[in-house]
Amino acid sequence: MLQINEIWKSYLLGREKLPVLQGLSLSLVAGEILIIMGPSGSGKTTLLNCISGIDTPDRGDIVIGGNPVDFSSQRALTLLRRHDIGMVFQFFNLIPTLTVRENIALPFLIVNRSKTEYQEIVTEMLQRVGMSHREKHYPFQLSGGEMQLVSIARSLVHQPRLLLADEPTGNVNPRIARGIMQILRDTVKSSDVAFIMVTHSPEHAAWGNRIAFLRDGRIIDELEHDGDPQNLTLIYDRLVELEI
Repeated sequence: MLQINEIWKSYLLGREKLPVLQGLSLSLVAGEILIIMGPSGSGKTTLLNCISGIDTPDRGDIVIGGNPVDFSSQRALTLLRRHDIGMVFQFFNLIPTLTVRENIALPFLIVNRSKTEYQEIVTEMLQRVGMSHREKHYPFQLSGGEMQLVSIARSLVHQPRLLLADEPTGNVNPRIARGIMQILRDTVKSSDVAFIMVTHSPEHAAWGNRIAFLRDGRIIDELEHDGDPQNLTLIYDRLVELEI
């Protein structure tokens, strides 16, 4: 589903070039949950931005669903995000003037799909994340956990091949976070989506079946995991070993 081949990315800081990603490579198959962990500044968010086409690697290739990402075409990148990629952000990014239902339907509204085409799909997604009773509410009327559930529903409603999440549980309490992780994992498994999540939390990383550890823009280690959120020992031991 995803193949990343030797991507490099630097930013200019004044007159100096600051390397962020340094020859990073990884692969991901459908139905797999890959967790990215690493200290601040290790390149985690930059990696997600390059995969989604928000940012452009200096060199290297990214292939999604067998198709190389064309970073030279803004139209191609827009279509990639519109059809193949779902994104969940830490700060929700909901449209305040739209209701819950309208926020979830946004991917369809952008491409001018008729309501008759997508209403049933949106209704099903509302039920899946447990937000049917809130469909007519606006974001300011929701809790942080509810806003994140709406954000997740919006990212999945167009049935993407690849789901990217940057600290999706960072602004909710632990109980809500566990519910969010359960919904994400169940959806990935049932829809055969490939899922990459960035997190600092071992408790949330434990929901994944593979964990990649980043430092200085490189993957320094990987850990296979059973996806049991109660099984934290291996993750903590590896974080201590790697001094992350």
